Amino acid sequence: MDRFNRLFAQQMAGDNSETVYISSLALLKMLRHGRVSVPMEVFAIPQSGTGVSVEAVDPVFQTKMMDMLKQTGRPVTVVGWYYSHPGFGCWLNPRAVAVVVDPIQSVKGKVVIDAFRLINPQAYVLGQEARQITSNLGHLNKPSIQALIHSLNRHYYSIAINYRKTHLEENMLMNLHKTVWTDSLTMKDFKMSGQENQERLQKMVTLAEQYEKRVKGETLKSRYIGKVDPKKHLEELGKIGIEENMVSSLVEMVDKVASIASEAADAMDAD
Repeated sequence: MDRFNRLFAQQMAGDNSETVYISSLALLKMLRHGRVSVPMEVFAIPQSGTGVSVEAVDPVFQTKMMDMLKQTGRPVTVVGWYYSHPGFGCWLNPRAVAVVVDPIQSVKGKVVIDAFRLINPQAYVLGQEARQITSNLGHLNKPSIQALIHSLNRHYYSIAINYRKTHLEENMLMNLHKTVWTDSLTMKDFKMSGQENQERLQKMVTLAEQYEKRVKGETLKSRYIGKVDPKKHLEELGKIGIEENMVSSLVEMVDKVASIASEAADAMDAD
């Protein structure tokens, strides 16, 4: 029996990875995918699955949710839920690592991501510890009660995550939204600038009308959810219009002074 235990102990000794490194480019792709799309595969619905039937959706909540989606102008009607049959267990290679990203919370400014790996069930049969961490590398967050209820540290365990950036990737990320001060002195096309001002003014008129309607006493609960706030966007458009027109006027004056100085220099050279 001791020989049998040593044999399985050697097989489980390969688990020595304590930190998962994710490339910054891969993280950018995850966040971009979470921002531009709607999570159709997994959607949060207040319910609990049963082993008898998968029709555990509350019909009242389903109808209310579809009505709210229509009021907020969303064409998608997500009313289903991701179903995993109880009793089948977790399907994952023992060497594989599952990276889970929350697309709803991650696009709000803080990346919510975690990595998991399955625990070998033979460890419980032999009465051994599933995994021991003796290093101070990485940082593991204290699991919540909800995570422990869903078999965390029994069927799978969490792994610390770190983000690895090469020198080229770091330079690329630093120069992603980098601007040069001379770009603000570049003159725009007068025709294009006039069209932008006209569209901005038309939008401001529309927002002013919407804001007037809202002030008069619109009492729908969903007027703030998923729709444009007229007052906020009216202030933003007015500020953008004033700033761009001021910058355009300054650029025209600088260009005029520079052209006069250039003509004077050419005249002196000709003399």
